[in-house]
Amino acid sequence: MSLSDLLPRRAGLSFVLSSPSGAGKTSLASALLAYDDNLKFSVSLTTRRPREGEVDGKDYYFVSRNEFERLRDRGDLLEWANVFGNFYGTPRDAVEETLSTGQDIIFDIDWQGMRQLQSHNLKNLVKVFILPPSKLVLEKRLYKRALDSEEVLKERMNRAALEMSYWHEYDYTIINDDFDRSLSTLNAIVVAERHRTGLQIGINNFVREFK
Repeated sequence: MSLSDLLPRRAGLSFVLSSPSGAGKTSLASALLAYDDNLKFSVSLTTRRPREGEVDGKDYYFVSRNEFERLRDRGDLLEWANVFGNFYGTPRDAVEETLSTGQDIIFDIDWQGMRQLQSHNLKNLVKVFILPPSKLVLEKRLYKRALDSEEVLKERMNRAALEMSYWHEYDYTIINDDFDRSLSTLNAIVVAERHRTGLQIGINNFVREFK
């Protein structure tokens, strides 16, 4: 029997990152995924049109409204929401398959999606809320991206305060005033959560080998 056979396996973790648009959660998630091989991104379904550079199956699964509603009504989505007139949702099968292998998964969703995941009793859920350093910085980030119309940008700013009012429902809160520091903090959270005693499968057998 090899050492790898003796080491305890670990249950998969579900990391939820939420923030108002422009606070940096997607950039932080991408950076974390770039060097953590045991972390997989939960690719959402959406009915909106692809933006320039987005790849179907990598950034989102782009589907028609009819297809989205069919999956939703059949119970194939763990969570879904209508955001600025477009539907977004998380495919159930892909998430459950990933977690069953002991791999961790990261969700880039809002507080409504987080609540729905909780209502489905998704195991080992870790919730992190990303806050912008100030209202002015958030506004500048949104306008600099220039991905949406003026009307949608104003709507996003109006919605930001509401979204941030749910920060207290999360396990961790990060103020993203410095990207590298925020990424380091997020990585520390991931590492710490992976070492929770309750997640170690078969650790009793591992300890018995020392008797």
